[in-house]
This record gives sequence, structure tokens and C-alpha cells, in this order.
Amino acid sequence: MGFRTIFIESPCRLSYKSGYMVVRKEDDVAKVHLSEISSVILQTMQVYISAYLMAELAKSKISLVYSDEKHNPVGQALPLYGAHNVSKRIQEQLAWGEPIKKRVWQRVVREKIRQQAAVLADRDLPEARVLKTAIDEVRSGDTTNREAHAARVYFQALFGKWFSRDINCPVNDALNYGYAVLLSSVNREIVSRGYLTQCGICHHSEYNEFNLACDLMEPFRPIVDRMVDEWIGVEFDAGSRRMLGDLMNTTVLYKDGEYRLSSVVSLFVQDCINALNKKIGVDEVQSFDVR
Repeated sequence: MGFRTIFIESPCRLSYKSGYMVVRKEDDVAKVHLSEISSVILQTMQVYISAYLMAELAKSKISLVYSDEKHNPVGQALPLYGAHNVSKRIQEQLAWGEPIKKRVWQRVVREKIRQQAAVLADRDLPEARVLKTAIDEVRSGDTTNREAHAARVYFQALFGKWFSRDINCPVNDALNYGYAVLLSSVNREIVSRGYLTQCGICHHSEYNEFNLACDLMEPFRPIVDRMVDEWIGVEFDAGSRRMLGDLMNTTVLYKDGEYRLSSVVSLFVQDCINALNKKIGVDEVQSFDVR
């Protein structure tokens, strides 16, 4: 798996040659081998990219994210077939029953709230105790909606009583950007295993082609929140975008070692899919911690 996130911030032409992505500007040419790349983020609309390169990126399972005129990610290019036995994987996915989907969703929500509580505890905020209590209150399928209750307490404790996810402000701009980067990584992991991103275990919107990714990314959102709280000031600028764009290289604790976030996301997605396929127990889905 590649480790570099490539940001394209100025007008250029992108092409492919002999295993390399070639970046051509007016007075400069740079090359990066595809084996080193985990994702490419186009932060300008003044980019010309060859179909050859797009095909090679897809073959290498490299995420290509493109942005709008405000530099916000709006789309992602993914391979059509991420595994040799994709038909079998899709049949498995369509056979997931409601009971196992509800139990896995319970596990996902508990892990998300645990991560939120850790963010608040690191800042000595008393609301951390409220969230820790909520973890054990999450039922199968989160029928009592503990996720939403925890989110209200969490965001106002972290960013202030004035804060709402619905308002226009630099904090929300940064959160949305970081979540988009995270979503693109989870999408890639799902597709690379031959499963459909459209068919979720909790999210079921007919207008959302990334329902399953939206489900499985939830425990990792607090990592974005932590970065935004620590680093984003009164303005969400190019430096902030570069920092969040490199999110997947963040180091997290997993089992008995330190891993890049991209690796932990991959392992977590695999655990959840194994649990949905009843290859492991739901309680065997591994947790992680942020340093």
C-alpha cells in the first residue's frame, strides 16, 4: 500500500509513464511512482488528467479525490471491480441479515462514543463522563439513538455552546474537509474487497452512494475533530487543507503497536466485514487509541 498523499494545488497536466504519475507545469516536471501513492487530491479545477493515468490509478486502487471552486472535496474516482471474486462478495453482502447488521452498528457506535469521550477526557472536560456512561447504553441497532445524544453533548463541549454542525464557519469547513478525506479512504477499503459502498448497515439513503463507508468511518471521525480543535484557527486555509489531507498518515495505537491511520482503517473495515459475514464475533472487532 502506498503511503504518500499527493496534493495538486496549482495548474498542471497529469499523465502516466512507465509506472509513474507525471506532473507537468509550465517550467517544471515531477514524477512519483504509483507504488508510493495512497491518494491524489486535486485542490484546483485547473488540472488536465489523462485517461491513461486515471485507468492506472484505478488498477492500483489509488483514490483520486477532486474538489470544487472552493477547494472542498466533491467527488472520488474508484475502481469498478476491487476484487477478483466481486460477484461472490456482493452476494455475501446482500445476505447480511438485520440482526448481525444491528449488532455491528452497535459496536461501531460504541467505538465512536469511546473515541469522543477520549477527546474530551484529554481536555479535562467533565462531559467526558457523560459520554463514557452512554457507551454501555448503546443497544443493538442503537434503537435509543445514543449516537445523536452523544454528538450533541460532544460538539458543544469541544467547540463551545454556540457551535452547531449546521452553521457556516471555519471549524465546520475543516471538519467537512477532514471527513471527506476519511470517507475516501474507507470507500477505497470497501471497494478493494469487492463490496458495494451503496449498501450500508445503518445508512440507507437512496441518494447516498457511500452508505456503507458512512457507517464504518464513524469511529474515526473524532480523530479529525481532535486535529481541527488543536490546529485550525480563525481561517481554514491551504495549510489547513494540507494538514487534513495528510490525515491518513496520522499515527494511532492498535493492539500492541503504532500504525498509520490508513492501516488501522483497513484492519477495522476488514474486522467489520468479517463480523458481518460471521467469520469472527462482533466483540472481536478491534479498538484503537490515539496517542
